[in-house]
Amino acid sequence: MAHTTDKQPSVLRSLDWWTIGLYLALLAFGWISVCGASYTYGDTDIFSFSTRSGMQIIWMGTSICLGFILLMMDDRFYDTFAYLIYAALLLLLFLTIFNPHEIKGSRSWLVLGPLRLQPAEFAKFATALAVAKFMSSYGFNIHYWKHFAAATAIVVLPMLFIVAQKETGSALVYLSFFLMFYREGMPGSVLFTGVAMVFYFVVGIRFEDVMLLETPTSIGKFVVLLLVQIFSGIMVHVYCGSKKQTRLILSACLGVTTVFLLFSIYVIPFDIVWIQLILCVLLIGYLLYHWLRSSLTPYLYILLFTLGSIAFFYSADYVLNNVMEPHQRVRINVLLGLDEDLSGAGYNVHQSEIAIGSGGLRGKGFLNGTQTKLKFVPEQDTDFIFCTVGEEEGFLGSAGVLILFLLLILRLIHLAERQPFKFGRIYGYCVLSIFLFHVFINVGMVLGLTPVIGIPLPFFSYGGSSLWGFTFLLFIFLRIDAGRNLIRN
Repeated sequence: MAHTTDKQPSVLRSLDWWTIGLYLALLAFGWISVCGASYTYGDTDIFSFSTRSGMQIIWMGTSICLGFILLMMDDRFYDTFAYLIYAALLLLLFLTIFNPHEIKGSRSWLVLGPLRLQPAEFAKFATALAVAKFMSSYGFNIHYWKHFAAATAIVVLPMLFIVAQKETGSALVYLSFFLMFYREGMPGSVLFTGVAMVFYFVVGIRFEDVMLLETPTSIGKFVVLLLVQIFSGIMVHVYCGSKKQTRLILSACLGVTTVFLLFSIYVIPFDIVWIQLILCVLLIGYLLYHWLRSSLTPYLYILLFTLGSIAFFYSADYVLNNVMEPHQRVRINVLLGLDEDLSGAGYNVHQSEIAIGSGGLRGKGFLNGTQTKLKFVPEQDTDFIFCTVGEEEGFLGSAGVLILFLLLILRLIHLAERQPFKFGRIYGYCVLSIFLFHVFINVGMVLGLTPVIGIPLPFFSYGGSSLWGFTFLLFIFLRIDAGRNLIRN
């Protein structure tokens, strides 16, 4: 009993109060933004529980209480029961798929009387705990493909359940875990492959119907196939250490492409994509030959990268037009500039850009925003709440909010790096990756830079589920960090 009495003050002294201060500051600015976004001319009491701003006070108060409870628990609880917490949230996600209540086309909400909860928000911290537990176990090595595949499965499983709930935006958040994988030793080639796939998709779809010069050749297909050849050639140099083979691949691909491009322009116009495909087939054969001859696995990985790149590119158009939901397809087309649709899918982004731009340098002042008060921006107190910051607080206020988030991310990196055990470090990087993804994508979609996928801005967007979920994420990590110097009996 004496040990328990002496232990608690040490925990309180070890807490990172800078992070707690940032948390409280973000909560305060978030509440001000909710007030601005939900206020209607003529309202007399913004503190009334019948208003969104009043209800947000309840969510904030309960979040602070939850944070206090999480800090009072033994930090070893989260390590010990990580798998059990993960299994419980997986079961809840699975049951939510069959939820009879559909809200805005999604079955991701559980309705319990007046209370609505979104299990996907809580599954983030549960997944972070489970993957941290697994990756910190004895003998785990991320370079063993079986170990990496198992860790990836822990992340992908809740994603599949959330997609089945028709909540694609929340599912995409789990891609942020790959930043943690990269920090823990995942080969950079995996991260590069993901970035390359995004680039293939954007360039291929955006310029698919644009012709190259005077030839019947799609610029999108031409550029993507040429990049596949260049990337594969460079990877031979990086991972196989052969400059000679790299020069051979690049000179052959670029030389042949140039010759046939000139032939198509000045002699007989034809689709050069067919030449590009033949070069890709020859490149695949070349890599296969050297893999069989030398038994070096890098050749096999580059071969798979080349095949996968081509397969992904040619399947991207099918996925866009036949797999994605109509509203998702329209949003991507609007983002890529293929459709304008200012009265439809592009309406939200267009109105949010107007609201942010109208704020100018210093903003219009608290509760004085016209775009938001007249409800021109849909979801302006949830997914698009950052436009309220821009209109009422201006560029300076928006920059101040982003600086607060930057300080939080930098602080979380510092806390993660000082953890004495892998479990704490891995969980910490999961937390900061999730926060970074949410901030980048949410602010990006409000500014029209990223697709509108409907994810909240941490501590700003109205609602209890997201606020509680982010509080769980952050305060569990703060409790783990606070226990780093405790003496264990």
